[in-house]
Amino acid sequence: MVKPEKISKVLVDSDIVAYRAAAGTEGKSPRETEEKVDLLMNYIVGETVVFPTDSNLECYLTGAGNFRFDVAKTAPYKGNRKDVPKPSNLPEARGYLQHKWGAIISEGEEADDLIGIASARGDPETTVVCTIDKDMMQLPGWNFNFVKNEWTCIGVEDGNKFFYTQILTGDSADHILGLYRIGPKKAEKMLEGLTTEKELYDKCIQAYKDHPHEKGDPYERVLENARLLWLRRYEGQWWEPPE
Repeated sequence: MVKPEKISKVLVDSDIVAYRAAAGTEGKSPRETEEKVDLLMNYIVGETVVFPTDSNLECYLTGAGNFRFDVAKTAPYKGNRKDVPKPSNLPEARGYLQHKWGAIISEGEEADDLIGIASARGDPETTVVCTIDKDMMQLPGWNFNFVKNEWTCIGVEDGNKFFYTQILTGDSADHILGLYRIGPKKAEKMLEGLTTEKELYDKCIQAYKDHPHEKGDPYERVLENARLLWLRRYEGQWWEPPE
């Protein structure tokens, strides 16, 4: 897809930038990691805005705490990552993003939530989220995958459909359990033809009720997955079922 003619707000998922910079310079000096950060950030800036300023370029990093750890009951949130080693220069990459690029650190939530809030405040026609994280596909507006150099324009209906698809499939990257053997293709088929959020929600409830491997309360399972997957659109938001 052709990118928009004008971008007034660029929201960067700096967790991805930091990790890729550190992983790409494993065993090398912190200075080389910083140079890799600059390389990635300059590429993002070059593809989105001509003159980056504090008002049109915002970078976000995940900090301490996350309400999702308390929400998760079926399985520990991100419990599959606890023994996975991180790149040794990751702290340097994060610190450099904070001091050189003004990255904002989240507290009690994820950088993804801050991006969701900033995205909701911006003009969807001229705001772009820069990330490779598929979870951001629930956010209406422009999305720029800076690894694949792909632009996508996400409508409200598309974002809702993606979100409810994830409620059915879960997210293995974050250890969120969906319905047994229900992947994206099957989930998309189950939600095919549905347009309103209430229809999508009701279908998810019915799917959890009918699935032979699900023994718990379907309403609680859908609520749990939804609150784990939903990216906040305003401060302190808790996802609630549509009425």
